Amino acid sequence: MSRRIKVAVIGVGYLGRFHAEKYAGIPEVELVGVVDADKKQAEAVASGLKTSAFHSYKDILSKDKVDAVSIVVPTSLHYSIAKDFLSQGIDCLLEKPITNTLAEADELIRIAVNKKAILQVGHLERFNAAVMAARGRVNNPLYIECHRLSPFPNRSTDVDVILDVMIHDIDIIISFVKSDIESIDAAGLPVLTNMADIANARIRFKNGCVANITASRVSKERVRKITLFQQDGYTAIDYANQTMTVFKKQGSGVRGQGSGKNAELPHITEQNIDIEKNDTLLEEIKAFVNSVITRKPPAVPGGDGRRALEAAQQIQEKIACPPRVGD
Repeated sequence: MSRRIKVAVIGVGYLGRFHAEKYAGIPEVELVGVVDADKKQAEAVASGLKTSAFHSYKDILSKDKVDAVSIVVPTSLHYSIAKDFLSQGIDCLLEKPITNTLAEADELIRIAVNKKAILQVGHLERFNAAVMAARGRVNNPLYIECHRLSPFPNRSTDVDVILDVMIHDIDIIISFVKSDIESIDAAGLPVLTNMADIANARIRFKNGCVANITASRVSKERVRKITLFQQDGYTAIDYANQTMTVFKKQGSGVRGQGSGKNAELPHITEQNIDIEKNDTLLEEIKAFVNSVITRKPPAVPGGDGRRALEAAQQIQEKIACPPRVGD
């Protein structure tokens, strides 16, 4: 593609505004417009980025007007808007979660395949510098512990904490474990909304790995960490600070097994890995732009978004229908 690709952002609220800003700074992209039902918001963002404001996405629903779009609207609108653009062969970066239902996700994936359109799902943590650095180091995790805690955001209140924030870790875990899920246990409760605002899930995979995930949007402090344990060591990642520490077992002895008083006792070494921090959203958008230009498969395809949604919905079902005492 010799010309710049024409891109628009659908929904320029809190997150969509950042999408628009990133596109505006990419040389290969022409940001042709931003769309929002809030006219003042659309016009304010468009004015700041020297582009056009639209108040309905249907005003740009044509291959003549856009090559690709970011869709950053409430989850309930993901399916209908993405379906319209994909049906026109227009590439989509669709914010997470992919859709409200698995049937909707399947339909979008089918349309994207039939129209040879790119469908990338906005699982942002895939592009976190620390997560990317862990690829190749974490090969066969046996146990995973995650904590994603934050104060109430006063946004994304159309979904519960599972689809709002826990789904980030669900996606990362599935991408590392690469095994089907065997069972899920979960608990959660509403605090400030009528949906779960804090939740814990325990996912057991068929290969034996177990993941324990805690997510809260009603916590005092902000914590975003994941630790992946494998044979003879573990890797700790701080998403927010983009840091990674690798802990490894050294020595062949084993405490408590009568190895003899002269046996070498094992110990743990600690290594902080040097990581060049990145702008995670920019990296996500650049990956999408690269797929649009090269027609290579997206880094986070629709199928990955569907798998994360399926696991998230199983967690929701466990919270909605907890086991009875004695079961």
